[in-house]
Amino acid sequence: MYSVIAWRIQYATMLARAVPDTACTVVLEPDEWQALYCRIQGTAILPPTPPTLRTVVRWIAQLGGFQGRTGDGEPGVTVIWKGFQQLRGLTEMYRILRPPSSKIAHSRTNICSG
Repeated sequence: MYSVIAWRIQYATMLARAVPDTACTVVLEPDEWQALYCRIQGTAILPPTPPTLRTVVRWIAQLGGFQGRTGDGEPGVTVIWKGFQQLRGLTEMYRILRPPSSKIAHSRTNICSG
């Protein structure tokens, strides 16, 4: 199990350096990047497209203590690992608090037709 976790951290770290403009969905599930976006941006309004991989890896690292100062360079695996631990809790809470989109659409339909 630890090797799977280590692989994901290493994969995200190296991929963000190799192809930084790739969509973050190559590494994160929709609920993960959405929870991360809401936490970092302090809003529940999501962007129309997912952020780039470099951006979300830096946000994850920020959760792990990365400060992103000019001379800091790219985040390493330690702060990304700590950030992924925080992201897990954020994602769980996001899933609990965000109603499923199908229920929202269904309740809107009932309101409009009733």
